[in-house]
Amino acid sequence: MSKSHGRVMLRQWMWRAFMRSALIPLVLVETVLVGCYLLSNQAIRDAQLGYLDRSASESLAASAEQNAQIIENQLEHISATASLLARLTQRALQGPAPATTETLAVSPQGARFSATDVGGAASFYSAATPLDHHDLNKVARLATLDTVFMEIQRHDATIASLYFNSWDSYNRIYPWFRTDEQYPPDMRIPDFNFYYLADSAHNPQRETRWTDVYLDPAGHGWMMSAIAPVYTADFLEGVIGIDVTIGGVLGQLEKLNVPWDGYMLLVGRDGTIMAMPEKAEHDFDLQELLKVPSQNKLSTEQFKPQNFNLRLRSDTARLASQLNDSPSGNLQLALKGREHLIAWSAIGSTGWHLLAVVDKEAVMSTTNALAAHYRNIGYLMIAGLVLFYLAYFSVLWRRSRRLSERLRKTIDDIRGMLSEIGKGQWQPLRAESQIQELDAMAGDVLTMGGQLATSDLHRRMAQHRLTLIMDYPTSGMWEYHLEDDCMSLHGGLCKRLGWPNNQISREAFLERLDAQSARQFQGVLDSLRSGNTQRIELELKVCQADGNSLWVLCQGRMLDVSVGAQRAALGTLVDIDRLKLAEADLKERTHQAQAANRAKSRFISSISHELRTPLNAIHGFGQLMQMHVQDAVVRDQTQEILAASSHLGNLVDDLLDWSSLQAETQHLSLRPVQVAPLLEECAEMMAAQAQAVGLRLELRPVPENFWVQAEPRRLRQVLLNLLSNAIKYNRPEGMLCAGAESLAGALRLYVEDGGMGIEPELQAELFEPFQRLGKENTAIQGTGIGLALCRELAGLMSGSMGVYSVPGEGSRFWIELPDAEQLEYKQDEASPTVFYAGSDVDIVLQLPMLVSKRTSFVHGTLEACLIRAREHGAPNVLLLDCDPEQQPLELLGRIRRAAGAAQMSVVLIGSEPRKLAMLGIEFQGVLAKPVSREELAELLTALLEQESTHVH
Repeated sequence: MSKSHGRVMLRQWMWRAFMRSALIPLVLVETVLVGCYLLSNQAIRDAQLGYLDRSASESLAASAEQNAQIIENQLEHISATASLLARLTQRALQGPAPATTETLAVSPQGARFSATDVGGAASFYSAATPLDHHDLNKVARLATLDTVFMEIQRHDATIASLYFNSWDSYNRIYPWFRTDEQYPPDMRIPDFNFYYLADSAHNPQRETRWTDVYLDPAGHGWMMSAIAPVYTADFLEGVIGIDVTIGGVLGQLEKLNVPWDGYMLLVGRDGTIMAMPEKAEHDFDLQELLKVPSQNKLSTEQFKPQNFNLRLRSDTARLASQLNDSPSGNLQLALKGREHLIAWSAIGSTGWHLLAVVDKEAVMSTTNALAAHYRNIGYLMIAGLVLFYLAYFSVLWRRSRRLSERLRKTIDDIRGMLSEIGKGQWQPLRAESQIQELDAMAGDVLTMGGQLATSDLHRRMAQHRLTLIMDYPTSGMWEYHLEDDCMSLHGGLCKRLGWPNNQISREAFLERLDAQSARQFQGVLDSLRSGNTQRIELELKVCQADGNSLWVLCQGRMLDVSVGAQRAALGTLVDIDRLKLAEADLKERTHQAQAANRAKSRFISSISHELRTPLNAIHGFGQLMQMHVQDAVVRDQTQEILAASSHLGNLVDDLLDWSSLQAETQHLSLRPVQVAPLLEECAEMMAAQAQAVGLRLELRPVPENFWVQAEPRRLRQVLLNLLSNAIKYNRPEGMLCAGAESLAGALRLYVEDGGMGIEPELQAELFEPFQRLGKENTAIQGTGIGLALCRELAGLMSGSMGVYSVPGEGSRFWIELPDAEQLEYKQDEASPTVFYAGSDVDIVLQLPMLVSKRTSFVHGTLEACLIRAREHGAPNVLLLDCDPEQQPLELLGRIRRAAGAAQMSVVLIGSEPRKLAMLGIEFQGVLAKPVSREELAELLTALLEQESTHVH
């Protein structure tokens, strides 16, 4: 894992130690206590609300029941009065007629009425009954009841009027009013509810009944009536009625005591609101009907509109249902968006319900206010704790700064020595310290610089010798004409070897090479002819006239522009015979340089381990002091020592990590690693460090199917190192992002910053160990080996490192690794394939028996092979029948451009083997017809084994 992860300044490290060991637990405890207070306050409030809710429901139900009893008593009193009045009326109708009769006027329509107020009741005989059928004796008998009417109305203020209605539409009503002006002349009284509700069909028990709310024809507005039938034997003479106006009922309802500023509501048998105080009008979005309509002569009965019926309203349907199901109860109901508590009790004698309605918020207001008060107290406690800890943190921060400054200078001096050594200054100025361990450490660093200087000198000498060997080659030039299949040779090397300056055939040139070199060079020329190769580079062993051999390096390429009408290739021949000898010497010296480098690495490892010993002693001694000292100043100084030793330990760990890679080749366990979770993990680990310097780390979206072949721990180490560098070398508010992108066969993981960038001439030295590009004397910490270590790890994972940087704009560092999905696809490919392009029956029959069971055999035309190569890739071995009827050149060129064709082996089969070499086809074997079974089996085995070796 990268040692750059988690690196902070000494002061910051000490501050974090304070935070983790003391401050965070203390703040956590305080937070838990305040949280418990707020939670308990909320629990108490919830319990109080629950209790208050139940208590309010019970109190409201009791109030509704009590007030319903009061209303019922009043209604029963009125009902009893109506029954008494009915009995008196019955007696009056059966008694003798008075000597004097009442003088009634007759209207033009034929209705009789009392035109003047004589202190009694008003009379009205409807024109629905003809004048000659008016029973004036009945009128006279009923006049004897006026004093009773008067006394009853005077002793009960709730009674608006008293009346008698007869079967023949006679009406006697108290108090007096001009009935001809109020009633229609032909009014049929039995058609109104204050009459027919008392008849035998509706009231077979002949009891007093109460009507629903209706509009009074007498002009008193909306009212309800207690009606009692008056019979003579079984004949219904008429109905006695006592009117109670809605206004009178409302006055009684408003006098009833309802807690929490609630109100009472009277609901009829059919769910119609009979009486509703002004407080209820807003909740039910209604206005009580008290005024008499402008059209005051009513020929038919009128009841309250449908919007007064609870059953027909969507917001009160549930209430109406429960009123119908239960004579008493309570529920919560939302009216106009506010929750209300409603309790009801039935008025048994009428079938009505008295409802008590209270706004729930009014019930809960006191408890809510108390809970809010205690919650505000909790908030004040939190604010006080925040202010206290802010002041406390500032004091600790200043003390940590003073403490860390005492150790920083010595550590910075030792770090400066290491930085100078990293730049090549092997003997830097020695750091001085009164601490014995730190002073000894500075001496060890100086010794390490001397050893590194010796190793670097040996390395430079070896490089210089290699340069001298390569500066003086002897060379020649060759030119190959593809159409003529001949070569032209020029230059001093050619003259020295005695080669002719004019053209020679390919066969003549191949005769001057040993057998192996001739085969290699012939294969290269065939590749040039077929177009599969554009550049060549190979070493040839030339046979000289004196019998000795000479090594030459042959390099060349196809000319982009044809010479005349012919295609040609041009190249050089370089005498590398001495280079071969020098190569052997160079290998020996390289081994020596490598041995010196390993010695250097072992020295670094050894000196790093030696540095660890005093560092461990410092750290252990500091911990002992911290445990036993009591003085605050000494304790702070001890903490500075511990932070400095930890920081220097990280530097030593970097050196150990680098030296371990240089000392011996690391064997990493590579496996598929998903990119997105790894980038997210690294981003989370570095987010705090980025935030501390004012940067925001942006993680760009990465597809879920991005997998790389890598060692997870080492890849995480590389990414953390790149992120750490991007943070350290960035600018305030600069760009900082990470992501991944797909390349051909690989995935690139990158980290991009908005720093000052890197000059192009310095980028070549960026991945060199101990190289910091002039940042050694800045406040940015580092050893200069992080990127070198990342490049080494990338190489061990079969990957590479790179950078793109623009001065003044920023830099992008990346690591490219193999795409794990494509590797798995290649490993899971089908078994090796042998394709026979021809029609020889013997070969078709023999081949399945000559290849192993895991090898697929396909035969067909060369066109079929081309189609298969485009769909599934080129076969591993192509057996090409080259008899005259075949036209293989163009099709074979297309097959060689298919996927996997670079590893395809071609075997030519024909009746005239000598002519096959003149086709200009690159091949790996030739078979003559008839094909020998043993020869074919041996050749296929060799080619398939070679293919397997290439794959692995």
